[in-house]
Amino acid sequence: MLKALIVDDEPSHIQGLVRYIKWKELGFEAPFTAESGQEALDLLGKSEFDVLISDVSMPVMNGIDLVAKCKASHPQLQVLMISGYNEFEFVQEAMNVGAQAYVLKPIKVEEVESKLTEFRTTLEKLEQMKNQTLELQKKVTGSLDVVRERFVTDVIEEGGVNPEMLHSWGRLLELPMHHPKIGLIVFGFDDYHSSGQEARERVVIGAGLLKAVHIGLHEYKQVFVAKVGADEVAALHIDLIPRERAAIDKQLTFVQSVMQEQYGTTVTIGISRVCESWGEVPSLYKEVKFMIARSRLVEGGQILHYDHLDESDFQQFRLREEVIPEIIQLTETSADSHKVVAYVNNVFDLLLSQPSMHFTYIQAFGMAILSELARKRKWNNDLGGEMNLQMWQSLIHCRNETQIRDTVLDYIHRYMAIETKGEASQRHNLIGKVIEYMEKHFQEHVTVKQIAGIYHLNASYLSVLFKKDTGKTISDFLQETRMNKAKELLRDPSIKVYEVSEQVGFQTPAYFAYLFKKTTGYTPQEFRDYY
Repeated sequence: MLKALIVDDEPSHIQGLVRYIKWKELGFEAPFTAESGQEALDLLGKSEFDVLISDVSMPVMNGIDLVAKCKASHPQLQVLMISGYNEFEFVQEAMNVGAQAYVLKPIKVEEVESKLTEFRTTLEKLEQMKNQTLELQKKVTGSLDVVRERFVTDVIEEGGVNPEMLHSWGRLLELPMHHPKIGLIVFGFDDYHSSGQEARERVVIGAGLLKAVHIGLHEYKQVFVAKVGADEVAALHIDLIPRERAAIDKQLTFVQSVMQEQYGTTVTIGISRVCESWGEVPSLYKEVKFMIARSRLVEGGQILHYDHLDESDFQQFRLREEVIPEIIQLTETSADSHKVVAYVNNVFDLLLSQPSMHFTYIQAFGMAILSELARKRKWNNDLGGEMNLQMWQSLIHCRNETQIRDTVLDYIHRYMAIETKGEASQRHNLIGKVIEYMEKHFQEHVTVKQIAGIYHLNASYLSVLFKKDTGKTISDFLQETRMNKAKELLRDPSIKVYEVSEQVGFQTPAYFAYLFKKTTGYTPQEFRDYY
């Protein structure tokens, strides 16, 4: 049976609800009651409730403040507000702090019972979801291989796993968090098929490869195996001692022989370097993949250790396929030129640390960055076009790597300054128009969606732009504008408080008084008396 709490400062209203609602038929125990917000909080502190029914207008602590405090400590509590017709704005505020439904006075029993039925359905669904989650956790815990496979696929993805997720995985799999010795072995069969029948055969071979790797490495508890593609299996190993690594190397030939005998296919195996950070695992995977791809150009079926990797080739591959696109994306998403310059500077550090990296390649890298940025948008006209030409000439005349670095970093810094200035100017002009509109129409009930529609924008996008430019939300700005105008009007004793409420856009003096005190700390009358 569910438990409900009724809160109202009028005992007769409470008794009416207690007496006329068919609580038992609706699946509820006889309700608890309280005649003030504080009394309700005391009851909630002693016992768990499923539903709260509260009047909006109560002395000392009104229904809005009560709901806000209750939802903070009991987020799943279902809340029904009761209000008069002239208190509807209070209800809107209550919905904002977490109330799910409301009924208007005079109360109709069938309306309240309908809301309670909806609440019971919602609570049953929440309980069902909770039970399903617990059941899933049991199944996941009972199938450790599935958990390990998911962990491997998560950790080798670009960006790896964030600290919170890694902490959760660590508890579940008992992973070392500090300075682990992590390595990766990638198995890939070398035969590729395209027809429908061969595609099905490929799936069978992929499953066979996964099974062979599991059998070959099953005795090592700190080796996690996962299928990471139609043709690939990855084995992540953690804190293996040298003797275990040597023993695993012998198992690799076992996997190759099984795949050759049972499926007639060769398997290339790549063994990564060992790192000490979970964040490096995606890089290990890319390095091994690159090593395998280069090796297959000559011959398949090899076992490749990390010393087979040509660092210079791999770095050039990364620059072409990853680093330059990342730089371009960073210039588009970041307004902080120092962040972009620092990132490019770190890339140059990486390049110049490679003994095999020639001056001509560093110069080509700088020119590639300039080319990609110059192609972006309409930016390269006028001043931008002139700057592009100057920088190209500077790069051509550079005589050492330091000059190239300085030229590229200077270009990016100037590029970002022009981009940021242009975007900021456009944004500022737009927000200025929005502010001007709201200052003219603050007495009306305008919404963010309506304002966004006037300027042909998405409402969420306008909200982000407004906050970025002013530091305030549109709702906060509108409320602040209304309150400032109210303060001005309250200083004129010839204007009644309810007239002030109407002139600043509130439908009821009660809600205006509530918000005014919430904002200033004074009631409208106290503010008027003071000034």
